Amino acid sequence: MPPVQVQPAQSVQTASGMPMVQQVQAAPVQKTKDMTSLIKTIVIIAVSLIAVTFIGLFIMMLMQRNEAQNDVDGQISVAVAEALDDQAAKLEAEYLENMKYPYKTFFGPVDYGELNFEYPKTWNLYIAKDASNGGDYEAYFNPDQVEPISNETVMAVRLSILDDAFEKVAAEYERYLEDEEAPLKVEAVTVNDGPANLYTGVVPETDFSGMVLLVKIRDKTAVLRTDSMLFESDFRKLMDTIKFNT
Repeated sequence: MPPVQVQPAQSVQTASGMPMVQQVQAAPVQKTKDMTSLIKTIVIIAVSLIAVTFIGLFIMMLMQRNEAQNDVDGQISVAVAEALDDQAAKLEAEYLENMKYPYKTFFGPVDYGELNFEYPKTWNLYIAKDASNGGDYEAYFNPDQVEPISNETVMAVRLSILDDAFEKVAAEYERYLEDEEAPLKVEAVTVNDGPANLYTGVVPETDFSGMVLLVKIRDKTAVLRTDSMLFESDFRKLMDTIKFNT
């Protein structure tokens, strides 16, 4: 029951002169209490909504932060992996390069000027024609093993010593210098203190991009060729070591 306010009793005399006590009246306060409860409820709801809003914002910001951190971590992981791959590739290339030493020395037929040069020890040599009965000399060099000989097989170095004059062989290459579909460039170089022609571009009658070196050896012509520019560095090193009897 809600509390009531009590007013002090007042004394009233009856006709007989006897005092009579006046009844006490209660003042209702229910309306005030209801208003207070409503205000408290509104305040609680408002505070709850504000709290929920802030909690939601906090969770959203936390998720965005985690996503950003994960993205940064992912980028760092990719960068580290790429750096490790680059380092591994560099170390592997250095290892393969070091494995080529000490170089081997090739010697050609004595009757053909005894052409000789150095080549990586990791390469294998296959002599297809030894010119023991005259004719042309043919040898092939390739890393690990020499694949079956064909026009489609990529070789690190192909060597031919032709029983033809240098001028005749060079003239055959001249016509390829003007071929727009398979361009070939020529450069005059010095080999064993003598003149030689170095051709770079599409190797004649093939689809290979490589290099061809023509060297005059007495009345014959040595043709050294690489079928891929991947071997350019090795090919140029080989060129620098070429020697023969003039």
